Amino acid sequence: MAKLGFLGLGLMGGPMAVNLLKAGHDVAVWSHTSTKAKKLAAEYKNARYCATPKAVGKFADCVFLCVGDSAMSESVLTGKNGVVEGIRPGAVVADCSTIAPTVARRIAKVIEKAKAKYLDAPCTGSTPGAIGGTLTFMIGGQKKVFESVRENFLPMGQALFYCGSQGMGLHAKLSQNLVLANMMQGFIEGMVLATKAGVKPELMFEILNASAAKAGLISFKAPYIFARDFKAAFPLKWMHKDIGLMLDSGNEMNVPLPATSLVHELFGASVAKGHGDEDFCAAVKLLEEWAGVEVKT
Repeated sequence: MAKLGFLGLGLMGGPMAVNLLKAGHDVAVWSHTSTKAKKLAAEYKNARYCATPKAVGKFADCVFLCVGDSAMSESVLTGKNGVVEGIRPGAVVADCSTIAPTVARRIAKVIEKAKAKYLDAPCTGSTPGAIGGTLTFMIGGQKKVFESVRENFLPMGQALFYCGSQGMGLHAKLSQNLVLANMMQGFIEGMVLATKAGVKPELMFEILNASAAKAGLISFKAPYIFARDFKAAFPLKWMHKDIGLMLDSGNEMNVPLPATSLVHELFGASVAKGHGDEDFCAAVKLLEEWAGVEVKT
């Protein structure tokens, strides 16, 4: 069994670390909220509580992390008491966070100076995928490095896509989330319009599922909207953050993203309304308020 590390034990990271532990790996765990790491160490004999990311780096041959944004990732990896201060020569860091590709490349240079390797390895599948071990990973970095740790990913998800050089996994993830965000906004607008006109939401949903507009995202999220269940599988605040990263990347590469820019503003308004910690489908509430209707069964 491998000697692994995991940093960040939130909605995604917690169940990802649990799946590594259930697979029998020895896993050093750290979380900004130390009680989460201590709880795992108490529940699993093969879990080791670490007080700092540096301590995780000293223990593990392969370190995974899943944190909220670029600043968090950079802090736990290259900041004070970060992984890089303790990392072993030849060890691999696989960052499953969704961060800016430019930040990933900067982190990689610091990790490589310590004679270790870095992969950007963002994942998709939200909390249900993290719990079920069915996440999809998009990997950027040296292919031989990815192949050397491929087996370590498998308890968390078996759909592994090698996307190319450093940062390419993140470019793929951001492009995928761009489609999801715009699709969600289109669904929200269509459902609010239909509901305002008097078409029952469940009927409209049935029509969508019988048409070319059928989509996995809609099929999964619609029942939660109808039931007014906005418990976060993927928090709105993180989708809003990801859209910002998409726009930054588009700007860097001279790719205009007009529809995505509008969705960024709308999701930002929803966050400002207090819905940031709810699931990103809670973005429907803003348009419902404007239209004076509620999409529910």
